[in-house]
Amino acid sequence: MSNKNLNYFTNGLIKENPVLRLMLGTCPTLAITTAAINGIGMGVAATLVLVGSNLVISLLRNVIPDKVRIPAFITIIASFVTIIQMLVKAFLPAIDAALGIYLPLIVVNCIILARAEMFACKNPVLPSILDGIGMGVGFTAVITLMGAIRELIGAGSVFGLPITSSFIDPMIVMILPPGGFFVFGVLVALSNKLATAMGKKPVKSLGCSGCPGNCSACAENCADGEIVAQLVSEPAPTESTDDKKEVSDNE
Repeated sequence: MSNKNLNYFTNGLIKENPVLRLMLGTCPTLAITTAAINGIGMGVAATLVLVGSNLVISLLRNVIPDKVRIPAFITIIASFVTIIQMLVKAFLPAIDAALGIYLPLIVVNCIILARAEMFACKNPVLPSILDGIGMGVGFTAVITLMGAIRELIGAGSVFGLPITSSFIDPMIVMILPPGGFFVFGVLVALSNKLATAMGKKPVKSLGCSGCPGNCSACAENCADGEIVAQLVSEPAPTESTDDKKEVSDNE
């Protein structure tokens, strides 16, 4: 594997981790990480959808009209999500029950749609596959780690195996929503610390990824930023000379 292809894979693991660096997919990240096994289940499902959708979108990037690319991407992603959901229901019913509505909601997962829009539709097949694998593995690693931490402290076990439950009372709050926010915040703080040590900018908000705080730069990263940038960059309407003359004549 060349260094360039290796970079496509490793970007999603550390430098552009979708959860800790790009702040994408936070809804399932906080909702399903009450146990480590849930993190693996969601992560593997999302990775398979990422790789499959990136592959197909990259193959069809010169065929899909630009005006309908987003509906086309969502249709492709939904097809893979449906296949994965049917397989999970058939062979892993416990995982399906644990993930609940968040499994079909992979269709609108920001990580998958963002990689389709920002990478797969602009790059050949192999880099798109490697990007999907890297992003998927990075996502899986973070949510599995979150699940393991919350399960260990909140239930005294990891992957259902008792670890500390026999001598330490579990802190139930850790498997409740506040515990999810707490662990997520701690991991983001550690990620920022590591990023700062490596000479990279820390994540400062849950807005557009990589936003340095001004709308003109934000416009390059997301559609909402582009709209805001247009609104901000347009000067406020002022009275023209003719309008002033008309007002003075009326007076």
